[in-house]
Amino acid sequence: MKKEFLEVGKFVGTHGVRGMVRIQPWSDDGEFLTGFKSFYLDSGKTKIEMNKITPHGNVVIAAIKGVDSIETAEKYRNQILYIKRDDAKLPEGRYFVSEIIGANVFDADNDTLLGVLSDVSPTGANDVWHIKNGEREYLVPAIPDVIVNVDINSDIIKIRPLKGIFDDED
Repeated sequence: MKKEFLEVGKFVGTHGVRGMVRIQPWSDDGEFLTGFKSFYLDSGKTKIEMNKITPHGNVVIAAIKGVDSIETAEKYRNQILYIKRDDAKLPEGRYFVSEIIGANVFDADNDTLLGVLSDVSPTGANDVWHIKNGEREYLVPAIPDVIVNVDINSDIIKIRPLKGIFDDED
């Protein structure tokens, strides 16, 4: 489901003594965060502005407007960072993982409900989707041969499952 605010990372510490913070980005690439100046805390209730954002290895180093000491920066530790969904410009066919969790997953060929997308695991080569149906969980590779359509506005995903995933073939 399309959300107003999306989680994009977590403050994991400070950097230096002038109030810079380290953010663990929750995106494919920390570079994604450099496209934003406005961020939010408290599930979107508190707006903060960034003066500077720079990818640095597996984290992002940022300067929060009005934060100029390590003591003030330390107050952000372990807080979740959000963006406004409407501020994010994604290419056609791209979406945020948090928007597809909870979506109903259907077989694209016969409209059979296969279950609900409960989790996504990154594996390096491709993501693996966890689809729950009652007590059973199915692991489905999120590859173009399998994923037919993702509609975040309707919470519906259509897939063409590989043989053997949902049936009991030998």
